[in-house]
Amino acid sequence: MPGEDRWYPLRVTYGRELKLKERLDKLQITSYIPMRYRVVEKEGKARRVLAPAVSNLCFVHASREEIEDLRARMAEILQFHFIWDRVTSSPVVVPDKAMEDFIKVSSAVDDDIIYLSDVSPLLRSGQRVRVKDGPFAGVEGKVIRIRKEKRVMVELPDMLAIATTYIRSECLEVLDTE
Repeated sequence: MPGEDRWYPLRVTYGRELKLKERLDKLQITSYIPMRYRVVEKEGKARRVLAPAVSNLCFVHASREEIEDLRARMAEILQFHFIWDRVTSSPVVVPDKAMEDFIKVSSAVDDDIIYLSDVSPLLRSGQRVRVKDGPFAGVEGKVIRIRKEKRVMVELPDMLAIATTYIRSECLEVLDTE
């Protein structure tokens, strides 16, 4: 019996995350790559291009068995692997709600969105909130301050975090801390 579909973060070799996504799209397997605009200089001209926000990372919504089968079939063309949880010795699984919030925030492709690759312990002390209004309505995370502005940080545990643009206090609802 195949396992249930979950969000797995995968490391893709040699910056081929967009090639993996293209193949997954053809196979109708849900995947997500956070994107952001970068300024690239080519032949003396600066251009803004949409590129992966985090190198070599692709999130795939499928069963572990399906991903392992795909990995074996693509081994000669495209290499990727699970990110392992050192405590449980199993692949990292991102909870659906956390992934939904991460996608909602990172899909904004806004220059003011900040990716935090190493989540400092200081950021973890923030109050848990839910955004009530605006483009990030429904997103849950922790309040943090960056550049003296109040933002909501959505964290994918042991991997990375993303911080929204400035959010007014009246748009935040404090969640119960148990």
